[in-house]
Amino acid sequence: MKVFIVGVTGGVGSRLARLLTATGDQVDGLYRRPEQGQRLETHGIHATQGDLTRLDAPALAGLLHDTDVLVFTAGAGGAGGTGATTAIDGAGLSTAVEAARLAGIRRFLLVSVFPEAWRHRDVSDTFEHYIEVKKKADAELAATDLDWTILRPAALTDEPGTGRVSLSPALVHTDITRDDVAATLAELVHTPRIHHRILELTQGPEPIADAVHRQTRN
Repeated sequence: MKVFIVGVTGGVGSRLARLLTATGDQVDGLYRRPEQGQRLETHGIHATQGDLTRLDAPALAGLLHDTDVLVFTAGAGGAGGTGATTAIDGAGLSTAVEAARLAGIRRFLLVSVFPEAWRHRDVSDTFEHYIEVKKKADAELAATDLDWTILRPAALTDEPGTGRVSLSPALVHTDITRDDVAATLAELVHTPRIHHRILELTQGPEPIADAVHRQTRN
């Protein structure tokens, strides 16, 4: 299977790339700076230099040849203010969706966010803008005829993964390690029966493979 990861240099995307490569999948993705490409190469991961905010849909589609699954994990991560969030999490998603159509790719996995993340806290206008953009991106993808899946992880941590999660259409917002998000995505990549689903993800008691498999019966 060939998987193209938009956001392959990020905390989740890079972990996903390593997991998929280790299981024999072919991975590609976008990186902006040469040193990012060099780091990926040390893990045996080929990627393509390019800037999502500067590519139009036909240009990105031209990089997606033979791709089976497009995974969108890119995000501004709060850097660059509202403009960066709009350009990457919003317009970037639109570009990737249109590129998938042009390239004839059916399967599209999007890493999103809990809409109610940190509702019990005082949050900035920048954060509220981020939530708004992510929600609009979810709605845009869900309105397409692609075989989409939207994964909404809880607050991300860099603790070692546990291999155990809760995965469901609705959960209470807590936290989740980036390791476990990547491992869940890898399992979803290899489970094409799951599509047209919005799934929320937190730390939990169930082994990842079992949690994903259970969603095939729902």
